[in-house]
Amino acid sequence: MTQLEYARRGVITEKMKYAAAAEGVPPEFIRDGIAAGTIVLCHNIKHTNGTPLAVGAGLRTKVNANIGSSSDDTDIAKELEKARIAVKYGADAIMDLSTGGPVDEIRKAIIAETGACIGSVPLYQAALDAVRNKNKAIVDMTVDDIFAGIIKHAEDGVDFITVHCGVTRGTVERMKNEGRLMDVVSRGGAFTIEWMSYNNKENPLFEHFDKLLEITKEYDMTLSLGDGFRPGCLADATDRAQIHELILLGELTQRAQAAGVQVMIEGPGHVPLNQIQTNIQLQKRLCHGAPFYVLGPLVTDIAPGYDHITCAIGGAIAAAAGADFLCYVTPSEHLCLPNVQDVRDGVIATRIAAHAADIAKGVVGAMEKDIAMAKCRKKLDWEGQFALAMDPDKAREYRANSPVADHGACTMCGEFCAYKLMDDAMKR
Repeated sequence: MTQLEYARRGVITEKMKYAAAAEGVPPEFIRDGIAAGTIVLCHNIKHTNGTPLAVGAGLRTKVNANIGSSSDDTDIAKELEKARIAVKYGADAIMDLSTGGPVDEIRKAIIAETGACIGSVPLYQAALDAVRNKNKAIVDMTVDDIFAGIIKHAEDGVDFITVHCGVTRGTVERMKNEGRLMDVVSRGGAFTIEWMSYNNKENPLFEHFDKLLEITKEYDMTLSLGDGFRPGCLADATDRAQIHELILLGELTQRAQAAGVQVMIEGPGHVPLNQIQTNIQLQKRLCHGAPFYVLGPLVTDIAPGYDHITCAIGGAIAAAAGADFLCYVTPSEHLCLPNVQDVRDGVIATRIAAHAADIAKGVVGAMEKDIAMAKCRKKLDWEGQFALAMDPDKAREYRANSPVADHGACTMCGEFCAYKLMDDAMKR
């Protein structure tokens, strides 16, 4: 049985116990959330070196890091270093989005490299296999080709897969009729639309959704229902195509859960600040409280090189409003494939957003960390501060690079440190 089926029978599994201990909540809380569909427990039965990751209502907001090769950069060693850095600096999950080079070897190496939760987009695999192995164009993929890619990822131990099941011919027509500035920016969505247009057929993942459920149930993979019509700029946010796709995803969520398959929903994208809360409320209502996994959202389009910051601003608001899983954005977004430093910066920025939201949501243990930091700062306990810091290495680096006198304070205030002055004053 799947974790969802166990939960609905009232059974607490070892995976649920593990997740409960990691979250600091009772196992019953995890079980009941899974049964209700408001929590997913991501762990493919084939992922023998992986650990279960619980995502959803009442839990710590999780952070995902996207890595993976492109046709212009196929270095496996570089992707493995990104995976190590992402985990070191606190990513809960890694998505391998490789589209160039030996993608099978890259995916398997990333899975073997870390015990983190692993996600992927099998449609990329299917497209590459069709082009490389069968001398086909992407539009010549068969339904069997698409499902073969899904099975390959399932067998390798991928814990959750993004599938663009809500990209339908009807949704495309709604996008055309309303008009969009940037059309479709999702790679998987664009692949699917190109295939439908050329073949004059419906999206195979929508038309054959029951077959998809059979495969994912066998491996207890979590379905991450992808947002093929996510807005790629602020001007396209919360439009007819995006919301129509979300309605379809809500319907598919119910079908999947009825079949014993866990589901989370993916969301935008580029969204103005004043629309973020509305987007979260719509998803939660239309998808019956299923965990929401958002990319950003980015709150402005004009900060290339700093999009990890635009992402963190939107991510904090989204998570505080109820989003459960934040996908990071790196400084290189919209510019180039991220390097190792970009991955580190993206993870830290999104962790800051997630933690700030957890404080607002009252997540167990979140505020306690900040209280502990305040106590260390008051005592000028630098080692304690480093231990609590999200990026201890950077904190130590700044401290080491600024000469410190015997007073023990930092060089911002030196001997006039407010902590020291107040300590003396309060002792009088």
